[in-house]
Amino acid sequence: MTAPGPGIGADPARPIRVLLADDQPLLRSGFRMVLGAEDDLDIVGEAGDGAEAVDLARRLLPDVVLMDIRMPRLDGVAATKSIVDARLPVRVLILTTFDLDEYVVGALRAGASGFLAKDVPAEDLVTAIRTVAAGEAVVAPRILKRLLNRFAEALPDPSAAALPALDVLTEREREVLVHVARGLSNAEIAQALSVSETTVKTHIGRLLTKLGLRDRVQAVVLAYETGLVRPGG
Repeated sequence: MTAPGPGIGADPARPIRVLLADDQPLLRSGFRMVLGAEDDLDIVGEAGDGAEAVDLARRLLPDVVLMDIRMPRLDGVAATKSIVDARLPVRVLILTTFDLDEYVVGALRAGASGFLAKDVPAEDLVTAIRTVAAGEAVVAPRILKRLLNRFAEALPDPSAAALPALDVLTEREREVLVHVARGLSNAEIAQALSVSETTVKTHIGRLLTKLGLRDRVQAVVLAYETGLVRPGG
């Protein structure tokens, strides 16, 4: 077994360390075959349930956990939350059988860096793992918006005390957050605000820092949770 690594971004030259978490051995074998063919990906472990995934994430410190959302003992949502709450240098990429699965919203709120359908083309899966390992989210903003629109009524109302205060944002940062939550790309936001893409990226980086968020996926979720943007609005 490969020794635990130092975490995401420590050495761009080393392979991306991936942990597979799925209760179906056949699917894990398929993922191992696909990912094992890539020189920059290293499968460091496999878990058959969520509890084992959390344990291996703690011990092996993979860069990315490829996490099935429905597993015995501990589902992907609870496992993701445990990994994120432990502040491990590990990012979680959720896999689901369904494109629009209500569990995905819970997983994103728990801190997952994105989700993919299990039937995603192999090249897209590989690209997604690389993207997540680089610190970016792989859920397209429009897909996330569709998810939130569909399941917003099922989301529990968070207590105001548990949410970061949006008043730490400048007027322009709040405006950028609204555009992000509505599914606009950086280029589209730049066009809407008549600024450069670099400026948009700077605003997004600052608002993520101020709100204590990992990526724009969590920013979109927060925008909906706080009522800054309403489903269907």
